[in-house]
Amino acid sequence: MERRQLERRQFVTSGLALGAVPLIGGLVPGLANAAPPATSQPVSSPTYQNNPASEDSTYSRDEVLNAGSNFLGVTVEALGGAIERIFGDYGDRPTAYIAGEEGSGAIGVGLRYGKGLVHMKSAQRPTTVYWQGPSIGFDTGANASRVFTLAYFLDNPEQVFRRFPGVEGSAYFIGGLGVNYQRAEGIVLAPIRAGVGFRLGANVGWLSYSKKRNILPF
Repeated sequence: MERRQLERRQFVTSGLALGAVPLIGGLVPGLANAAPPATSQPVSSPTYQNNPASEDSTYSRDEVLNAGSNFLGVTVEALGGAIERIFGDYGDRPTAYIAGEEGSGAIGVGLRYGKGLVHMKSAQRPTTVYWQGPSIGFDTGANASRVFTLAYFLDNPEQVFRRFPGVEGSAYFIGGLGVNYQRAEGIVLAPIRAGVGFRLGANVGWLSYSKKRNILPF
């Protein structure tokens, strides 16, 4: 008798345990069919990279020569030497160019301020840009000049608004024009300057490109 009662208790207990599963699953939606939690994967932070540009979104050699010579007021032959040097270093398909004017002055330590327009084929209209920055050199004087800047690996005009340090040892004269390189986060700017008294020594420093004029160059 005692053995039968014991087996009956075990049968009832087992039945309650089995019935508890669908009961709990009905009270908590989705619990009965819930899958084990997936192992979380680390989320990688986005990284900046330059997209390869097509020929439709870049400027050809003839387009650069014509636009540059017209803006700087020099002949195509005079500009050709500087353009060829830049093309040899970074390629003959810049993604943009900046046409503007600037003034600068220095007594050992100098300042430079400028304003121009960023031209891109992918943009509906040119974007206004200002630049300012300090410089260190062994020269004294002041100048005003026109600047025609070739831009490489610039995907949209917004990417120009940052600080661009000068590339050490890149300043040189070709055909009466001053050229130097600036580089930041994979973007390269190659300003070509033409003007009375422009000073290549003042290019040792940096330029900050901004949407508004900043009085302080720092």
